[in-house]
Amino acid sequence: MNHGGHELFDAHEMLATTVNVLDQYMIFRPYVKDQQLLSILDHQYGYITTQYNHMVEAFSTGQKPTTSIGPYEMDASTDVTYGITPSQPKKPNANLSEVKETGISAHMLGLIKSTSSLFAMAAPEVTHPVFRRVIADSIPDWIEMAYEIFLYQNKHGYYQVPKLQQADMTAMLNSFTTSSTNIKTSTTHLH
Repeated sequence: MNHGGHELFDAHEMLATTVNVLDQYMIFRPYVKDQQLLSILDHQYGYITTQYNHMVEAFSTGQKPTTSIGPYEMDASTDVTYGITPSQPKKPNANLSEVKETGISAHMLGLIKSTSSLFAMAAPEVTHPVFRRVIADSIPDWIEMAYEIFLYQNKHGYYQVPKLQQADMTAMLNSFTTSSTNIKTSTTHLH
């Protein structure tokens, strides 16, 4: 089995991070009262556990996992509410009884986003082709899980999305255009 030294450290970091995400979800669970967030947490926990098992199998055997895993599918509507509505200023919780869905979902989102970033940074450094593919294939699923949490937060007003004025939005949308440049036919010569 061929694994580079740097890859082994990255693999341990990715696997340990996945364990930490699962442990954090377990810690969050008793504090979740909202059934929709609880359903998201449980669904993601099960999916992440399956992904973790695939990663461990590919890492320890060097072989393609014996079972396949489909893409993460969320149940949420993808409708986003745009605009800012005034809300109460945020402050740290003074005690555990103040822990609410707004904070739990924010922690979940932070964990999932940082894990997807870690995997995207580490996957290109993995020398073993099977393990690299397992990691790379999982990244879109982490992104989808983060998006699901964002949608939950947005629906409840925890994650508001500012909207630009139409003229500003149009200017931003039109600030790029396609390219027809082909590197092989470029005529610029350096001297």
